[in-house]
Amino acid sequence: MDKIVIASRESRLAMWQAEHIQARLQTLYPGLTVEILGMTTQGDQILDKTLSKIGGKGLFVKELEQALQQGRADLAVHSIKDVPMQLPQGFSLAAICEREDPRDAVVSTRYADLADLPEGAIVGTSSLRREAQVRARFPHLQVKPLRGNVQTRLAKLDQGDYDAIILAASGLNRLGLGDRIRALLDPEDSLPAAGQGALGIEILTERTDLAALLTVLNHAETHACVSAERSLSRALGGSCQLPLGAYATLDGEQLQLSGLLAHPDGSMVLRANASAPWQYADALGRTVAKSLREQGADELIEAILEEQ
Repeated sequence: MDKIVIASRESRLAMWQAEHIQARLQTLYPGLTVEILGMTTQGDQILDKTLSKIGGKGLFVKELEQALQQGRADLAVHSIKDVPMQLPQGFSLAAICEREDPRDAVVSTRYADLADLPEGAIVGTSSLRREAQVRARFPHLQVKPLRGNVQTRLAKLDQGDYDAIILAASGLNRLGLGDRIRALLDPEDSLPAAGQGALGIEILTERTDLAALLTVLNHAETHACVSAERSLSRALGGSCQLPLGAYATLDGEQLQLSGLLAHPDGSMVLRANASAPWQYADALGRTVAKSLREQGADELIEAILEEQ
């Protein structure tokens, strides 16, 4: 193999991620030519509706997967939190790279934190998970939809459409915009999405040659944490339609996993956590999902989907 083509969305953040993997591969394999195929996905084109109403985050990866199937690209680089919990048959994640900061970040031109916002202030987010947790903690605030790439969202904040917005800290850091962060939200206050801050490399399952080449990019600790988080989300049918959070950390040999399911209006928030040896990441995710079910998760999910 002397050439690899990476499929990527064309947003600045997605291209940063693809270029990061490109640079790492070229450093590891100096004789390898690595090119990037930039693509615009449905998720990038439809900006006037929330993801939960147009088909979910799978709209950010479908065109990239088609490029893999058609042989126009060899691998696709994704933010793991944008990857559906069930990959289509014939696709697999060959590597999960070391995680950036997984926390949610508050960005504002006037206020230092969400607690400083006055009654009626407008908070922008594209995530039902973030919305539910903000509404639960700060019922006096307004939460309004915010779509678009990072630069578009920051521009809407800067022109006064919002008093504060919430973005993933990892994306801001990767784009060199960490100085825009006014506050980082503790996971206890804003539990991250499954896989937030981690990059995943998707390939066709049959490409065992690529799988062997990419193994070196896999980060064992991040892989274990993300596997537990995605297992929890998968067990509850996780999608953009559900305000669902999952966050794992590794302490020695033990994985600690926290899960959250909430009503979008913040009126009900279910929480559960458990721990297990890292080798049992998938089982740990199912255990925490079971605990949420015992608190009424299935009934809450049914109610949320009926309202939509």
